Amino acid sequence: MPAKPGYEIVVPEHPSAGPHPPKPEPQQPIEQLLTAANADQGKSAARVCTTCHTFEKGEPNRVGPNLWGVVGRERASEAGFNYSAAMKAKGGKWTFEELNKFLANPRGDIPGTAMTFAGIQRNKQRADVIDYLHTLSDNPQPLPKVAEAPANSK
Repeated sequence: MPAKPGYEIVVPEHPSAGPHPPKPEPQQPIEQLLTAANADQGKSAARVCTTCHTFEKGEPNRVGPNLWGVVGRERASEAGFNYSAAMKAKGGKWTFEELNKFLANPRGDIPGTAMTFAGIQRNKQRADVIDYLHTLSDNPQPLPKVAEAPANSK
């Protein structure tokens, strides 16, 4: 009988130099991204969020807060939801730009957030979701306008 039954499998501690994971797209200004955004596609892409969030007015919070009226709302302000200390400490409002940063990398934007979602890496998909979120309101916030390039003066 062998002293140890079975086989020992040797696994290197450091992965071999193989293909690297794709780098996230460089972020573009949200004003620019929203010009081509599609709220219907954003609604479809946001289905994954229904695991933790509700979207309709008056629906209860789940693992995450209800997202009705999130655009323009104060952070950590949804009644009846217990936010992480990090989210409470961040303060401010959920502007289009703030949502863009947070949805790209929640834990990178607000270290200590309880949101475990990895983020939406693709600019177009993130803009679609933000465009959809902005429609979830009795009085939707106006979409930000792209800044015009300064005129050349001679």
